[in-house]
Formats: sequence, structure tokens, C-alpha cells
Amino acid sequence: MNATLFIARRYFFSKRKKSFINAISQLSVGVVAFFSGALIVVLSVFNGLGELLRSVHVAFDPELKIEATRKTFEVTDKMRSDIKSTEGVALFSEVIEDYAYARYGDLDLPVIIRGISDNLVEQGRLDDHMVVGELALHKDSIPFAIVGIGVKNQLHIDVHDDMHVLQLFYIRNASGGGLDPSRLYARKSIRPGGAFSIEKKFDENYVFVPLDFAAELLNYGNRRTWIEIKTTPGADIDRVKKALGKKLGDDFKVLTNDEQHADLYKLLKLEKLFVGGALAVLTLIGSINIFFSLMMLAIDKKKDISVLFAIGAYPQFIRTIFISEGAIISIVGTAIGLSAGALLCYLQATFGLVGMGMDDAIQADYPVKMIASDFLLAGGLAVIMTFVTSFYPASLAAKSYSVQNL
Repeated sequence: MNATLFIARRYFFSKRKKSFINAISQLSVGVVAFFSGALIVVLSVFNGLGELLRSVHVAFDPELKIEATRKTFEVTDKMRSDIKSTEGVALFSEVIEDYAYARYGDLDLPVIIRGISDNLVEQGRLDDHMVVGELALHKDSIPFAIVGIGVKNQLHIDVHDDMHVLQLFYIRNASGGGLDPSRLYARKSIRPGGAFSIEKKFDENYVFVPLDFAAELLNYGNRRTWIEIKTTPGADIDRVKKALGKKLGDDFKVLTNDEQHADLYKLLKLEKLFVGGALAVLTLIGSINIFFSLMMLAIDKKKDISVLFAIGAYPQFIRTIFISEGAIISIVGTAIGLSAGALLCYLQATFGLVGMGMDDAIQADYPVKMIASDFLLAGGLAVIMTFVTSFYPASLAAKSYSVQNL
């Protein structure tokens, strides 16, 4: 074993005469452990929140989304052929989305209607989110609507009632209505066939209807709001995205699921960065205890270090002892903190120790996801900061003793 590390280890683990110095060292270990563990927990929670949001968006939004720089665009046979022939495209769905007004019985509600191709079932995104009824837009050539569970509850919709229909109203250009109120809006009726539950924002606003039904109600013709792409299993999404972008030209954007919510994920990353940075600053402040611990240790071991100088030790040797002592405090504290943080995250993921505190939350407990890079970051940060705070007292001790022995 290296001599400096051996001496530093003996200083750390041996019983000291001055209990105050021992208490400062133990406090230093505790501070490093607390902040490194807290950093792991916080980073893991942000990772979990990111994964939770992705799971919600994957259920509601497509793998790839083609949209134009304007609100709607004309879909031609050539465009359909180009998309279908692109390697990696399993199926695509044309989508129309706009605001409308829904009425069921005597109850009214503003909603967002999304007209989508009949291959909604083949996409598989809503398979695990249906809570009542069937996932089908047509049954025996009869169109059906799939509503969010919030819409269902607010309108008191009974998906098993064949006697009542869901009426959807779309406001036309008011300037062309004249004195006839019926010309101000379009109205179509459809039977509700099922209800889904994903997240409150979607559940309380969305109504899925067949594409041709929405096109007729909204008078869209061949215009579409966007096109959704489902890729083949194992396909490289980025490669499919580039191929589609090349075929469609500069007038269209092809967005991955993450890019469709880029602002949200960017905000989440910024929050994670700021919170992690704040904990890093607190770790630096807390590591000042190591500074005082090493300064007090230098006073306590004055006689021992004088003996080392007497037998030919160089200042570098003494400096290394103190830096090694700081490293031991850092490693022990970091190991305890990371282990405790990992245990807390495991318990949270397994038993749900801390709840969201909201009745309408996506899930009851805070999500956590541990990533190896976070452990490396937290551990490396603690070690670096400890080295920084250890260097000055180590250098000061070595300098003072070397001057004393000149």
C-alpha cells in the first residue's frame, strides 16, 4: 500500500484524542453523503418524470408526424404513394384536427375533434387505454366516435345506448351566415362507441371520429392537418425521418415523438440542470467541513508530521497525506450517499413512498428512474469538490512544516 494512503487511512479510522476533530470528520462524511444521495434522488425523479411524459405522449402521439408550415395542406395521390413506398414505413394515417362543440342529450361541451384513418386500431397506441366500449371507428359501415373519459363523464355519455347520438357542431365563417343562424355552423351526429383514458388534458378534450366524417363536418375536402407514421419493427426512426423529409421537400416537417414536444422536454432538462446545479453548489458549501477537518487534523498531528520531516519526508509527501485524507472522506461519504440514494429510489419505485398529492395525477406516486451516468456525475462531482477543498489545507500544512524544519 502507498505510504501516504496508509498514513491517511490510519488518521481517518484510528481513534483520535480530540473528539472535536473526530466529530468534524464524521460531519464531513455525513454532509458529502447527504448531498450526493439527494442529488441522485432528485436526478432520478426528473428521469422518471421524463419517462412518464414519454409514455403518455407515445400513447397519444405518433412515432413520426408530417406537418406543413401552414395549418393544413392538400394530400395528393403522389404524396400518399411517396410515403407508402418509403422504407421503414409500416402504415400512415391522415389526420384532421379542429375545435368543435359537442352535445349529448341536454349537455354541451367544447371539444377537440380528431378525424383519423380507420387504421387507428392497427397503430396499437390506444389498446391499453380503453376503459369502456370498443376501439373501432366503424362497425358495419356505421361511424362511431371514441371519446376521452373526461368528455364521457361531463356529457354523461352511455356508449351502450343505441338511442342517443353525440352531436358535433363546427362554427363556419360567421361573415357569410346572413340572417339564417343555421348557416353559421355545420352539424353531424355520430354514435359514441368507446372511451379512453390517458391523461387529464386529453381525456377532457378529445373526441376521435372517422376521417371522412371529420372532413365532411369541417369541410376540409382533401386538406389534412398532419399525417401520422408508424414504422416497421426495428426500423431506424431517424433514417425513416430523413427519407421522408427528402421526398416531401422543404414545405413539410417530419417530427419524431420527442420533437413534437421539444419545448416540454427542454423545460424539463433545464429544471433538472438548475436543481442539480443548486445541489452541486450546496455540496461545495458542505464540503467546507472537510477544509476545517483537515486544518484541525494538521494541528492534531503536528508532532507526527514533524517526525516525518525529520526522517526525510518532502513537502509533497505531507501534502499527499492530507489530500488522501480528504479523498477518503469523500469516497466514504459518496459511497454511503449513493447507496442510500439508490435504496430510496428502489423503495420509491417498488412501494411508492411519496405520492404526487393530486387526485387527478397520471400516477399516484412520484416516478423514479436511475441512470448510471447520474451516479458517475454525482460521484465525480463530490470527489472533485472534495479535492478542491482539500488542496489548500494540505498545501498550507506542508509549507508550514517545511519552513519550520529549514
